[in-house]
Order: sequence, then structure tokens, then C-alpha cells
Amino acid sequence: QVQLVESGGGLVQTGGSLRLSCAASGGTFSSYAMGWFRQAPGKEREFVAAITWSGGNTYYADSVKWRFTIFRDNAKNTVYLQMNSLKPEDTAVYYCAAALSSFATSAIRQALVYECWGQGTQVTVSS
Repeated sequence: QVQLVESGGGLVQTGGSLRLSCAASGGTFSSYAMGWFRQAPGKEREFVAAITWSGGNTYYADSVKWRFTIFRDNAKNTVYLQMNSLKPEDTAVYYCAAALSSFATSAIRQALVYECWGQGTQVTVSS
């Protein structure tokens, strides 16, 4: 059974940076596409970024493009989300997710392709 554990959240001022980590265990991490999603209070969960199993392709929401970077280290079974130039609207609980089955690449931004989710880590950006 695959388990995901996020870390690295916290409180940061506008313009600051954070790096989130998501450590996977119990599966074949190197074969999974991985994604980051977030959910702000009163809002639906939304896609943030995703990366293919090899790390060769990455995908971003328009709201975070050029500010956030997703990358992975398959030797460490870990996926990261480097967040720069943070804004108050980035405040949310951030979740990492693993796609355990194959799917059409066009669906990589959709939560439904991800079968395994972490517990989330809070990111708060103060103005």
C-alpha cells in the first residue's frame, strides 16, 4: 500500500519561499506520476503541478507557473514543490498525490487520476 507524507509547510511572508516535500513508501515510486493540489478555506481542491514518472515532463496551473517548480528524486522516493514569490492567495492546505495506474497524459491535471493522497501540509502566506 502506497503512503505519502508531506512536509515543509509553514508561515511565510509575501514574496518568500517554501519547499514542500512528499515522501512515498510502500510502492514503486519511480513508476508513478505525481501531483500537487491545494485547497483553500471555502474553496474546492485545485491542481497546482504534476510531474511524469521519469520527471521528463512537468505541468503547472497558470496561477503558479514561473513561480513554482515541481521535481522529483526517484532514488529518494520523494517529490518536491519549490514555491517562490509566494502570495497571500497561495494560502492553502497542499496535498501530494500519486497516480498508480496508467492514464491519458491529457488528464494529468485532474484529481480523479490520482488514487493515493497524503494528509496535507498547511501553507500560510501573510501580507
